[in-house]
Amino acid sequence: MIPRIFDRYIGRQVLSATLMGVLLLSGVFILGNLYKKLGEFLGDAEIPLSVIAEFVWLIVPFSLIFIIPWAFLTSILLVFGRLSADNELVSLRMTGWSMSRICAPVFALAVAFSALCYWVNVDLAPAAKNRMKTLFYEVATENPESLFSEGRVLEKVPGFRIYTGRRLGRKMEDLEIIELEGAMAKRVIHARRAQLETREKSLDFTLHLFEADIESYNHSPDKKVSKVDFLRAAETALDFPMSSLRDKTLKVNSSMKSTSQLWQELKEKKDAVTGRVMEPKHLSLARTELNKRYSFSLACLTFALVGIPLGVTAQRRETSTGFALSLVTAVVYIAFIILGDTLNDQPGSYPHLIMWLPNVLFLGIGAWLFRNLSRK
Repeated sequence: MIPRIFDRYIGRQVLSATLMGVLLLSGVFILGNLYKKLGEFLGDAEIPLSVIAEFVWLIVPFSLIFIIPWAFLTSILLVFGRLSADNELVSLRMTGWSMSRICAPVFALAVAFSALCYWVNVDLAPAAKNRMKTLFYEVATENPESLFSEGRVLEKVPGFRIYTGRRLGRKMEDLEIIELEGAMAKRVIHARRAQLETREKSLDFTLHLFEADIESYNHSPDKKVSKVDFLRAAETALDFPMSSLRDKTLKVNSSMKSTSQLWQELKEKKDAVTGRVMEPKHLSLARTELNKRYSFSLACLTFALVGIPLGVTAQRRETSTGFALSLVTAVVYIAFIILGDTLNDQPGSYPHLIMWLPNVLFLGIGAWLFRNLSRK
């Protein structure tokens, strides 16, 4: 097929609009995820700028999963809405070109973007999610004093809740420490001063507490406090097991595993990380995640087929119309993905097949609309 002038014309407009949409939407997604994910993984720790920069970089692949298809759909609706309103499509049809031939550059772009989405979904995003989860552990082990932020409660250390009044380096003042036993308080410690000490060749660290008031609680079987012991210590120490924090923080779920690991789990019925035999619900998680990655990679092809007739039918210049149509289409598409994610641990609901429903539905609707458009 020899490229024509209108191929370059239509392709350039759709491509430029898509790239502009990716840039604009990336800013929104990155800012939104930055505060959410930083709070989720890093809590209230004082975070170095280098870590924040790496965190932002890791958010990009995760955001592109959604941004590329949505930006592509929006660009198609806007470009073909304008072409229809300016009667440029009518002019091309009058010269003898079929609708499928006119839309060939768009379908070529859809294939290219689908290949890009495949790479992002299958390779980049899982690796980025896994790396994102390990950042907190690295901050905690390399610079543990950064966990203790003035005027805030530290909740990331398993089994403890720690409030720091003031901190200067590794020296702290006015600490309130609650040691938990399940959901109940085992000890409450108030220390006027504290000194943080790390150990060589060890993941654990110690807080040396000075002028500490300690309240110890004994709980009866009905979870009521049966006895309270009071103790005042001029100096005492409290050990923090960072190894347990590592086990909790570095726990890998299906979305963080590589595609090859998920295929290995389905083949061997064993967890690719721990080597344990997997239960049916865990196998369902792996199967659903795999199908989600492959299914979502085809979103650009699906949106191209359904977006062209919707854009032509709208026949308006206003960007609000195209954006509204793209938003409704994307929301319906994402709703099926969310439904599959919600049911991903229920094998009887076939969540892995639900992941393919939006593609089947929109491809069917798009083929019917495009057929009707070609006959006009």
